[in-house]
Amino acid sequence: MKLYAKNIPQTLPNWATVVTKSVDLFEIEINDEHPNFQSLLEELATEIEPGTFGVKAEDLCSRLGIEMSNPHLHQLVEQAQTLIAEIATHPNYKQLLKVGYQPDLNIADASTALTYLQWELERNPEPSK
Repeated sequence: MKLYAKNIPQTLPNWATVVTKSVDLFEIEINDEHPNFQSLLEELATEIEPGTFGVKAEDLCSRLGIEMSNPHLHQLVEQAQTLIAEIATHPNYKQLLKVGYQPDLNIADASTALTYLQWELERNPEPSK
């Protein structure tokens, strides 16, 4: 699991690792199978709606001393385009195609949808935060 944060504390738990750091964004990888992380989730779990229990990201970040980042939509679209390009060239994906994987929508469709979204964002820029 990954979190994106504006600020992080000096030290993070041993199940959280900073993957990348830029001027205003930290990418944090969480080992969500680590027993200490699972224990924290159990401690923070609340009933979100009747019969559904979960942990709010805000509560988790507050406990860790992390200020969440809310990136602009164009940044998210760029990241998604990068991931889609990686998927399209991944050997396991290529192998699936060779053995007959034929989804109704494919990687090119996803990339095209994101391109259309980028064009729309260029015509209608997001307001400043």
